[in-house]
Amino acid sequence: MGLIPVRPHEVATIVTSLEMLERPRPAPLPASPLRLVRWERPTPDRYRALFRRVGGPWLWFSRLVMPDDRLAAIIHADAVRIWAVVDRAGIEVGMLELDDRIAGECELSYVGLIPELAGQGHGRWLMAHALSLAWGRDVRRVWVHTCTLDHPGALAFYRRSGFIAYQRTIETFADPRVAGVLPDDCGSHYPLLANRR
Repeated sequence: MGLIPVRPHEVATIVTSLEMLERPRPAPLPASPLRLVRWERPTPDRYRALFRRVGGPWLWFSRLVMPDDRLAAIIHADAVRIWAVVDRAGIEVGMLELDDRIAGECELSYVGLIPELAGQGHGRWLMAHALSLAWGRDVRRVWVHTCTLDHPGALAFYRRSGFIAYQRTIETFADPRVAGVLPDDCGSHYPLLANRR
């Protein structure tokens, strides 16, 4: 067993892919003051603003650096469905993105809430909606992936929700804080080793 060095300006994470091959039994929807609002063809800027609010603390960056035309091709695709999670005041506090582009499958591409809502049961509410919407189509498989950069409870949460892990991979990428894509205070759970731009 050996250690593999990671360069100071890079981030390494273990990605776990999970799947659900049967529709879960219907369960009562957990109570929440939040609601889902369907986004039809959001602009890249609007999408990225919410993506950054929800995922920035966990170093989500892929959609932040994607060119507008490539991002629009994804988020405007007929088989990609996006919702904002809004609170009572109408403030966007989370997101749900389902990708049905592969026949018979639905990927929970992005599902998350702002960190301030963690531990209050809203995640169970959002996952109940996500699974209902995903399995509401003619699919045989619903899948998701998480990584060690995500919330520490994410993997256990997906497993409690009925997903089964089937694959683990290692991903290494340039630290988005070093490139200035995200501020230095994002990803405080993952030390910033290089602070040169």
